[in-house]
Amino acid sequence: MTTHLEQLQTALGTALGDRVSTVVALGEITLTVKAADYYAVMQTLRDDATLGFDTAIDLCGIDYLNYGDGAWDGQRFAAVTHLLSVKHNWRVRVRAFCADDEMPLLPSLTPLWRSLNWYEREAFDMFGILFENHNDLRRILTDYGFIGHPFRKDFPVSGYVEMTYDAEQKRVVYQPVTIEPRENVPRVIREETYGK
Repeated sequence: MTTHLEQLQTALGTALGDRVSTVVALGEITLTVKAADYYAVMQTLRDDATLGFDTAIDLCGIDYLNYGDGAWDGQRFAAVTHLLSVKHNWRVRVRAFCADDEMPLLPSLTPLWRSLNWYEREAFDMFGILFENHNDLRRILTDYGFIGHPFRKDFPVSGYVEMTYDAEQKRVVYQPVTIEPRENVPRVIREETYGK
């Protein structure tokens, strides 16, 4: 008798063939797909009756810069999507690497699952991953004038600009960051009679 996970693995192999690489770890299946096959694979996962992944749970961006202490030699940016088949009670994780690190681009999945609209906007805003044919790809968490993508590993910890309210001009103004580096080691000062 096969387990639930083995049934899913067999169904995925039959439906997707060699378009994906499969890893099974900790009772979960992760599919890795190339950017060129991303949309077609996701559409198969949704539309194939033996799979029936009708619900997209979430999508997030990943930056692999310096991953594994610099041992990583693959593409820098990826999008990871978690899917659920309510009918079969199956879950799968799909990871797609962007082909170009300078301009990370993947097809938008919003025509397949409208719920991914917000998640794709978040991945664009935080990581700079572009989603082709997304009908409303704009910043969602940072300010519209924000420069850069704050979840990229090479983004400076203190940022580039800061926003303050100028009382004389009666408006919000942007200026270069004025945060000075400081020592983050706490200092403990105790009196001689402490604890006696």
